[in-house]
Amino acid sequence: MKYYVGIDLGGTNIVAGVVDEDYNIIAKASTKTNCPRPEKEIADDMAKMALQAVKNADLTIDQIEWIGVGTPGIANSATGIIEYSNNLGFKNTPMVKYIQETIDKPVFIENDANAAAYGEYVAGAAKGAKNAVCITLGTGVGGGIIIDGKIYSGSNFAGAEIGHTVISVDGPQCSCGRKGCFEVFSSATGLIRMTKEAMAEHPESSMNAMAEERGKVTARTSFDSMRAGDATAKEVVDKYIKYLAAGITNTINIFQPDVLCIGGGVCNEGDPLLLPVKALVKEEVYTRNSEKNTEIVIASLGNDAGIIGAAFLGRANA
Repeated sequence: MKYYVGIDLGGTNIVAGVVDEDYNIIAKASTKTNCPRPEKEIADDMAKMALQAVKNADLTIDQIEWIGVGTPGIANSATGIIEYSNNLGFKNTPMVKYIQETIDKPVFIENDANAAAYGEYVAGAAKGAKNAVCITLGTGVGGGIIIDGKIYSGSNFAGAEIGHTVISVDGPQCSCGRKGCFEVFSSATGLIRMTKEAMAEHPESSMNAMAEERGKVTARTSFDSMRAGDATAKEVVDKYIKYLAAGITNTINIFQPDVLCIGGGVCNEGDPLLLPVKALVKEEVYTRNSEKNTEIVIASLGNDAGIIGAAFLGRANA
């Protein structure tokens, strides 16, 4: 049996996992990222978590084939440098070099959304596909693209920024500098913004009482209120689904993948989200009259996708 280490570097947590050749995570270790702080300190903690995960798996580092890292931002897989990550404050960080100062193993890096997409491709909802796209609906909208079994990251390693394609010119401001991005409407953050706007306009909506009872507005507020029969909440959900379907349709029209999987906490809604999205995409997609069209599915690996995908970056870079 062969073993690999995947590290999922996030703005909040560093999680390392030992993954076997059958894509099973057999042990994990995690710590807080504690940003902002020196990049070398973060890299040292990543190495420590990798070693701790190996220890938790009752293995030695000699039994590990390689280490893969999924990171926010622009990860140059050719040089091993994280060129830029606004979430972590990294700029031209030699991540591979830093980790190899502690662990003498091959180390591979990739953007975290790309790593998660690769995880779904090798072991999750996109397994068996030749071409796949994964869209993650979280604080932002992340994208990962697999073409002919390879991660597509563009000529400058910054590809697959699907969240920063524009849905509505002159729409709400996006953190990237543009207006009306897919991310502004279809991220969990965007759903919360639209929910708050509707709550302010309709104080009679049950969303207000629900938010007060729970202490905050979340991405679940509108869906839960809709299920309770609230008409305003249904309007919010319908609006969110309309924008999500538009962004998915755009993506399918460009790439025509075998499978497009959507992940992130919002997807826990299941069929109340997926079924109307699929219906709208079926009406709007350019290939609606074709015999074969992209299958839209919910990502299946959850938070483990990034670890599993990172663990197999050595194969992706072969």
